This record gives sequence, C-alpha cells and structure tokens, in this order.
Amino acid sequence: MNLLLSFIWVALTGTLYYSNFLFGFMIGFAILWVMNRTEEDQRYFTRVPKTIYLLFYFVYELIKANIQVAYDVITPKYFFKPGIVKYPMSARTDLEINLLSTVISLTPGTLILDISEDKKTLYIHVMYLKDKSSFIKQTKNGIEKRLLEILR
Repeated sequence: MNLLLSFIWVALTGTLYYSNFLFGFMIGFAILWVMNRTEEDQRYFTRVPKTIYLLFYFVYELIKANIQVAYDVITPKYFFKPGIVKYPMSARTDLEINLLSTVISLTPGTLILDISEDKKTLYIHVMYLKDKSSFIKQTKNGIEKRLLEILR
C-alpha cells in the first residue's frame, strides 16, 4: 500500500525523480501510520525503520571492509590473517539462512564456504581474523541480530 501511495504521489506531481519517490514514500508511511487502527498492523511500522537501520549498518560495514582491503592492497606489507570460523547461527528458516549468508558474503574479506547438514552452522572464510570469538560475537550482535529483527 505504501508503494502504491508513492507511485500515486509521483503521478500526481508529474516528476519522476528518485527524491520525489522517497518523499512520496515518507508521506505514504505517515498516512498509513495515522490511519492505522489495529495492533496487528503495527509490525510494518516497526519493520521499516529497522530495515533502514540495517541498510545503514550494512553500508558502514561494507565501507569499513573495503577500506581495510584497499589499505592492504596499497601497502607493501600484507596484514591479512586468514582463517575459517565455525559460526553457530540463530537463523532457522531457509530464507533467514540464505539472507544471512548473502549479506555476510557481500562484505569484502568474508566468504561462506558451507552450511552444515542440520542448518545450524555456517563455515565462513575470514580474510582478517584476529580472534574467532570476537568475530562470532560481532556478527551475531551485528548483522544477524538486525536481520532477524526484521524477518521475525
């Protein structure tokens, strides 16, 4: 419904710009929030801000990893310490596992090698691994926590 209101806004204003679409999306979000009367519809209004927060967090992590890899490529000394981490997942459904593994693989320096048969463990190759437990803690409290807040 929010996307429909955004497209209606773009059609009424007659300007097909990305910023105009985002403005229409925000207006549609506000209209739907004001019109919301039931508790079961509240999930959308908490999910959208969490999704935006996840996108900003992911872009931050992506930029940080790219700078780390670029610095390692530019300097004559190599700083990478590769390792394989056995990561215990909280994600249970196929969609959650797929999205988590895709997001982890998109950041430079990490690659998903395998998923265990019971779908409880990811095997991740990490290019800059200082401490396995801190990597697991950072991933669990970072990407996985934010992703599961949106999906559940």
